[in-house]
Amino acid sequence: MIIRTHAFPRAGLIGNPSDGYYGKTISFAFRNFRAEVLLYETPELEILPNTRDHSRFESLNNLVSDVRLFGYYGGIRLLKAAVKRFHDYCVAGNIRLHDRNFTIRYSSNIPHLVGLAGSSAIITACVRALMAFYEVRIPKQEQANLILSVEKEELGIGAGLQDRVIQVYQGLVYMDFNKEHMEKHGYGRYEEIDPALLPPLYIAYRADLSEGSEVLHNDLRFRFDRGDADVLDAMRFWIELAEKVRGALVARRLSDIPALLNANFDRRVKVCRISEGNIKMVQAARETGASAKFTGSGGAIIGTYRDEKHFAEIQKHLIPLGVSVIRPEIAPATGDR
Repeated sequence: MIIRTHAFPRAGLIGNPSDGYYGKTISFAFRNFRAEVLLYETPELEILPNTRDHSRFESLNNLVSDVRLFGYYGGIRLLKAAVKRFHDYCVAGNIRLHDRNFTIRYSSNIPHLVGLAGSSAIITACVRALMAFYEVRIPKQEQANLILSVEKEELGIGAGLQDRVIQVYQGLVYMDFNKEHMEKHGYGRYEEIDPALLPPLYIAYRADLSEGSEVLHNDLRFRFDRGDADVLDAMRFWIELAEKVRGALVARRLSDIPALLNANFDRRVKVCRISEGNIKMVQAARETGASAKFTGSGGAIIGTYRDEKHFAEIQKHLIPLGVSVIRPEIAPATGDR
């Protein structure tokens, strides 16, 4: 039995990074890239390395380039932690697992560490493979919680639920992480929205501007827990933006959306440290008349554009800066899977 599963990157359209702080966000998954997991039955349980996990290099410069691109950690730790947390979930839920072993490996062409949730995509694909191998069904809202626990609790990576929710549900989702609802049910309110309501969107990214989400979240968490007034005001502001964008989508007031996306980033600049390179990328996009904000923690931006001529102008401004520009293809919702 050979099992192949995949998961897609996500883009935070509005409201991020409030998802980890009882906020509201809108996100979508897109299929221009993917993480894939291959699992098959074998006598022993084995996790195979990917090229990101190698430890042999042609030269010192090659090693330095690899670290700059992928960091110090590959994907094996993600698979190992995902398998362990899946086991813990099943034990806690009195779900009996068979005793057959497997070999598992991953591959991914999702740009690394640019705020497109590449790591959680690998974990999501792994959880889907384990569910198929052990014939276990997990409700989607619980899948998202399980995937978050792999990074946050098992690996100590600061993160929120937004990425994991959209990678499980796919499509376009409005998420309300209301504190009372979260504490009562363990998950937020997730409303699927028709992606056809979206205005034309572009995503642009630059690998050398990458920064792990834990850098952002660890600082924000400290300031949020301390009651920092600027951070608390920003969270309320981002919640309002998510509500307004949802309303604009449903009412088809697409002309309202660009200014709301810009406002999301502009408030972020006031409360978070943003690298000069990331600011220049946003400014270059806005110089064309496009809106621009981060998709996640930095390294990639998302925004609206008017037409084909405008999209070409965005490319003309950004590509010379070493920035790749794409039109996201929205991944279809997963339904009841």
